Amino acid sequence: MSQVGHEGSTAAGPPVREPAEIGEVRPAEQIEGAHDTYDKGEIGSIGALLGDIAGDVTTLMRQEVALAKAEVRQSATDAGKGAGMLAGAGVAGHLALLFLSIALWWALGSWWDNFGVAALVVGVIWALIAAVLAARGRTELKNVTGVPRTVETVKQVPDALKGNEDPR
Repeated sequence: MSQVGHEGSTAAGPPVREPAEIGEVRPAEQIEGAHDTYDKGEIGSIGALLGDIAGDVTTLMRQEVALAKAEVRQSATDAGKGAGMLAGAGVAGHLALLFLSIALWWALGSWWDNFGVAALVVGVIWALIAAVLAARGRTELKNVTGVPRTVETVKQVPDALKGNEDPR
């Protein structure tokens, strides 16, 4: 049974890497390619060479996938934090709007000596703001065109694969 030393290496093998902490990005491990097993200039066969190249490409692809996963995980974490902060800002903004509306209602009610009419005025102001925003939002939604260029290019993919692509 091998002993693990304080530097993470075993007595009988290469260093043992501990799992990464969330958000930790480590430098890539050194790739031990199969071509390192040959003497300089000596290759046993073309098949062995192609096998070594395939092994190196596989290792490279695995490392690229691992890097992509780490980057996506980090990006998702950052996006989650940002979304949470925006949600908190939305709640705070809503509460600020509520209390400012109450303050306006109270001020108008004190000024007019009629809190019922003041509440009605504040409500009508908010109804007008809602109507204007709804009308503008509806107009903006009517202008959405989707992804017409993507749809057009995706329709060309089958012909391109057959070699019948229309050059443009």
